Formats: sequence, C-alpha cells, structure tokens
Amino acid sequence: MKFIPVHTRVFSPPQDDIYKLLTESLPLLQEGDVVFITSKIVSIHQGRCVKKDTGVNKEDLVKQEAEQYLSGSNNSAGVPLTIKGHTLIPAAGIDESNANGYYILWPEKINETAEEFCRWLKAKYSLEKLAVVITDSHTIPLRWGVVGISIGFYGLRPLKDYRGIPDIFGRQLKMTQVNVVDALSTMATLLMGEGAEQTPLVILRGADFVEFSDKAVYNELIIPPGMDLYAPLLKVFDKKDSFLN
Repeated sequence: MKFIPVHTRVFSPPQDDIYKLLTESLPLLQEGDVVFITSKIVSIHQGRCVKKDTGVNKEDLVKQEAEQYLSGSNNSAGVPLTIKGHTLIPAAGIDESNANGYYILWPEKINETAEEFCRWLKAKYSLEKLAVVITDSHTIPLRWGVVGISIGFYGLRPLKDYRGIPDIFGRQLKMTQVNVVDALSTMATLLMGEGAEQTPLVILRGADFVEFSDKAVYNELIIPPGMDLYAPLLKVFDKKDSFLN
C-alpha cells in the first residue's frame, strides 16, 4: 500500500469551494482508494469561520461549541479540555493556525458530510469501492506532540475484530479490536503536516485489509461512556460546573 499526499492551492477562509479544490487537485482515483481530508478545509467549505477582530472571545466560542467543558485553569497550558463528537479534544477543536485571522470551528454534520463527499467522488470517478475520512490533529495523554485522528468517515468499516481468534499460542483473544480508521488517519495527518505544507488531502491506495461499506457505520467505533476503560478519568466531566447548561 502507499500514501499519496496531494498538494493544493491555498484554501481560504472564511469560505471556499471544496468541490472545486477536489476537482483541480486530485489525481485519477482508483477502486479501493481511501481519501483523507483535513477537517480545516471542510470547515472553511461550510463557512465555519469567525473573524478574530470582531470582539468574539475564544473561550466563549469553545463553551458554545463543546458538548462538555473543563476550564483551562485545570492544566498548565491554560487550554480548555472538551468533549465533542465522541472525542476528547482541546478547545472543542477550534483552530487558529493557517486561518488568516479567523477562528476555524469544527465542521458540522461530519459523517453526513463525509458521505456526501464519498458519493460525489464515486460518481465522478465511476467507482464502487471508495472511502472518505475527515481528520484532525489530536493529542495523546502523557505524550508530547500531535497525531492524527478521524473525526468522521464514510465508506469503510472502522474496526478489525480479533475477538474469538486464537493468538500464536492458541489463546483465544477476548477483547482485541484494531482501530483501522484512526491508525490510517495518523499516517495521513503526518503527511499533511501542521505548517505551510498546503497538503490537506492524502490518498491511501492498495490497502487490501480495508473493508469497504456502503452503510453508515460510524457508531461501530464509539464506546458507551460507562464501558470505556478511561471512564474513571472522564468522570471529571461529570462535575456540575463542567457541563454546559
């Protein structure tokens, strides 16, 4: 398999046309390709941009956008910790980099948007098997640096299930599932870069282990909070002052 980074023109806030960008930037797609799109250009396409010089307070924006919120006063970086879209992420995903004086909010209806892009690309290139993944940068507790994560997708199954399969010594695996979509998103985001690379698109080609699907299967990835291994740590969001009322 190979990852193919796609260099594009500057995609400009407060709004730009992602369909025009895809048309002018993508090479000829093939059966079995997975197209990764950074969330920032999806947000700009949707007009999810707020001018910074209009007196808008970023903290208020974060509270408005977050589903659950913990003040930045609780950490040394001073960055609010939030939960949004089944994702633990700083500042509700609001970004100021490569934004030309705007706050870039997370996209709306992310999975529906991924499906819209996927169906459009399938029709454009006459393909049966294709997937679209919308990515963002993400931090890992106790580690410096960011990695990539999927925040929405359509066209592929997110997990490879090893439960019930014996290991090399015959022990039957009971819990192991591999998170395929986020693992691939990490590599795609690495190739996109975090600075001035102008590479908001990456194509994965030849990944025979990807299982394609024409169903909305995002919920297969989501763990109910009560079943989450990290539930004891996430209880900090259960405090009354952490919820947005």
